[in-house]
Amino acid sequence: MAKLKIVKLGDDTLRKVCRPVDKITPRILTLLDDMAETMRAAEGVGLAAPQVGVLRRVVVVEVEPGNLIELINPKIIAYSGTQEGSEGCLSIPGKYGTVTRPMHVTVRALNRHGETFDITGSEFLARAFCHEIDHLDGKLYIDIATDIESN
Repeated sequence: MAKLKIVKLGDDTLRKVCRPVDKITPRILTLLDDMAETMRAAEGVGLAAPQVGVLRRVVVVEVEPGNLIELINPKIIAYSGTQEGSEGCLSIPGKYGTVTRPMHVTVRALNRHGETFDITGSEFLARAFCHEIDHLDGKLYIDIATDIESN
């Protein structure tokens, strides 16, 4: 595994729509592993492939240490409720903003074995899913945040 460079706000990669993964290759598996290592080293709870300069629909999320969730071609298929809370981003260091997100989301994705699965997250996990999946469409939390502050 390798720690990857996290691209920062201003890099055009963050504003591009990512391509779907057609086939799970050794390169995609390495990307998943490297993204998890990079996210943990940066003390983040989620990371999307465009944040490491790769325009593919790949996300890793780990809101509970030791419970890594890998999502390939994720799509939100259901959501309900609302929550408002603070968000930051590894690609926008030192800034935070208040964002309204669904309270519950269900995501359909492929796992590293190419199997389709659904996963439902609530509260912070739902927020992380939405934040990372937005990255795959070139959207950043600052596009919808209010009260953006620096720490």
